[in-house]
Amino acid sequence: MGTRDARIDAYIAKSAAFAKPILMRLRETVHEACPEVEEAWKWSFPHFLYHGMLCSMAAFKEHCSFGFWKGALIVPAGDRGEDAMGQFGRITRLSELPSKRVLAGFIKKAMQLNEQGVKITRAKPQPKRPVVVPEALQRALSGNRAARTTFKNFSPSHQREYVEWIGEAKSEETRQRRLKTAIEWIAEGKSQNWKYLK
Repeated sequence: MGTRDARIDAYIAKSAAFAKPILMRLRETVHEACPEVEEAWKWSFPHFLYHGMLCSMAAFKEHCSFGFWKGALIVPAGDRGEDAMGQFGRITRLSELPSKRVLAGFIKKAMQLNEQGVKITRAKPQPKRPVVVPEALQRALSGNRAARTTFKNFSPSHQREYVEWIGEAKSEETRQRRLKTAIEWIAEGKSQNWKYLK
């Protein structure tokens, strides 16, 4: 027999009025199609497990979403919604869900893939391009040994924050002011967004 998680009851209860019937229908359909399913709370929204991750659902301000962990192998490309998380797009009313029979078929296919141990290969993130330090910042760094050393040891993301902040200046006056501030902060070992870090 499957399991139910009280956190999912609370999640549905707190959802917007339009979302409640959608979430309840999805939940019941998953349990009917897969009686051994286990509910879980992952990444702050409801998930369903059966021999691993099976599917998940979520409610947002104006829509719901539902998707399978191995969705690309379950839902045909022409049937997939592309404008939201999951494979069914932005769901705003019950009529936008596939029929219970169709949805149960997808669930059974997902179960079969998990039982067989089928893995999906996810696209690897593309490496970020190297940080190109503008000449003005290079000159300013060359005049301050502490700032130069710190900047060199910064992660690429911290370096990129400074490069973008200086590069986004609309006027030369603002750019020069930001350069001066950047050198002071970098010499003190501060990232560009240091004020917002806890």
